[in-house]
Amino acid sequence: MQTAKQEVEELLKQLPDDSTHEDIQYHLYVLEKIRKGQDDINQGRTSGHSEAKERLKKWLGH
Repeated sequence: MQTAKQEVEELLKQLPDDSTHEDIQYHLYVLEKIRKGQDDINQGRTSGHSEAKERLKKWLGH
């Protein structure tokens, strides 16, 4: 497993040289959300398809 510093170093190597601070922050944000999602899956904190549909109905007003 990579450290946070190693993940950032790898990300920076993959981004174009003309990336802005905003570009870098966005990519770091996405990486963090992906990591949190993977942690949730590994800890069994998931929702089934039918539960997700019910939750969306509340948002969409159906």
